[in-house]
Amino acid sequence: MECPGENRPDQMAAEELSRGGAENQKSSPKRRRDMRRSRRRANGADRVCPGGGPGGHAESHDVSETSESSTKKLDKCRRAHFLHGPYPSTHFGPKACILPNPTSIMHIQDPVSQRLVWNKPALNVLVIRKIRDENLLEPFKELCSFLIQEKGLSVYVEKKVVEDGALVADESFCSIRRQLCTFREGFDDISDCIDLIVCLGGDGTLLYASSLFQGSVPPVMAFHLGSLGFLTPFKFESYKTEVDKVLAGNAAVVLRSRLKVKVLKGSLQRDQENGSVTHTHTNPVTLQLQVLNEVVVDRGPSSYLSNVDLYLDGRLITSVQGDGVIVSTPTGSTAYAAAAGASMIHPNVPAIMVTPICPHSLSFRPIVVPAGVELMIALSPDARNTAWVSFDGRKRQEIQHGDSIKITTSCYPVPSLCCHGLVYDWFESLAECLHWNIRKKQTHLSDASDSTDTDT
Repeated sequence: MECPGENRPDQMAAEELSRGGAENQKSSPKRRRDMRRSRRRANGADRVCPGGGPGGHAESHDVSETSESSTKKLDKCRRAHFLHGPYPSTHFGPKACILPNPTSIMHIQDPVSQRLVWNKPALNVLVIRKIRDENLLEPFKELCSFLIQEKGLSVYVEKKVVEDGALVADESFCSIRRQLCTFREGFDDISDCIDLIVCLGGDGTLLYASSLFQGSVPPVMAFHLGSLGFLTPFKFESYKTEVDKVLAGNAAVVLRSRLKVKVLKGSLQRDQENGSVTHTHTNPVTLQLQVLNEVVVDRGPSSYLSNVDLYLDGRLITSVQGDGVIVSTPTGSTAYAAAAGASMIHPNVPAIMVTPICPHSLSFRPIVVPAGVELMIALSPDARNTAWVSFDGRKRQEIQHGDSIKITTSCYPVPSLCCHGLVYDWFESLAECLHWNIRKKQTHLSDASDSTDTDT
């Protein structure tokens, strides 16, 4: 999905050809040959991804004036997906989208220029508060009162938040409490009615917000009121000013890519000759999730090493023998993956990280693969025990022989609003939360000591 007025490269090529169709009748033979070549390129002869942008699937095209053998060769060369990953959806919830940039090159927008705009004024705000933290009670009441009384917005919260004994006992908050709209996770679908998400707490609140929206995610504004706060750039002291800026539009936003994960239960068949795999069941998918941080496959309670096979685009790449393996997004590179020795990647880098957990090998280093590949993890035939998988630390389940986990980049990112800018916010979080490259600085040598060292 794209913003109105934003054409894709293949659409521009088609318009160019339609404008040149009338001229083709009166042009020279050389001009007509050039037009035929352009038409063949537009039909997919020279394009990797004819689906209308990165991540589109290959479609059949009638290539004019080419032989049948050439067409067959062309079909073999086409890829089913683009290594840069799927083109992210630029609509976030019912009313928000990315501001189109007319100066973008080949319609690939510079992440620094990404700005949030509203097609219609935001009306419904979801407030996610960290549970079991009494220090967040007053900020929560202040924010809800501000959004309802001063901004005239509808506020949605979880039902268990409204049932908090401290809120029920506060008589001054009763009038606001009665105006709060409630929902229950897993029972009520709020994906079509939320325009903006405001998180109060730490990084876990943003991960929880991501789990509530398995499709398009509304813009997320995260206030740092938790313990770590790597993903929460806003300070609550100036919440009124910051909320007003976001509601006015043109706020900087970083698109945090997510992983689309499928768990397939059933018979997994391996081809011993070429290392490829196939599934015997027609619809073996038992679980499909959008993951913001990482997918973790580990040995669980077993005392044996985990032994899982890692496939890339259907080909066996390696076997992981150790405590497990982490497949993470750039956002997740500063979480469990960083603790396991992986590099930290800026969230705007299109990539997927594969990090082993305590591998029983001295040469197994973390790797970074293109965002457009499809990874698959399955138990090795020689595995002595089963494995366990979790998704952003939730929905943990056991993986048996014959089961597999498919992981690709999702086209539904999490639009996280920036406080100062997507580059500055990230480095500030590295310094404040992880104390990146913090050490006592070496002092400067005086001229006198320099001359003394030279003489000796």
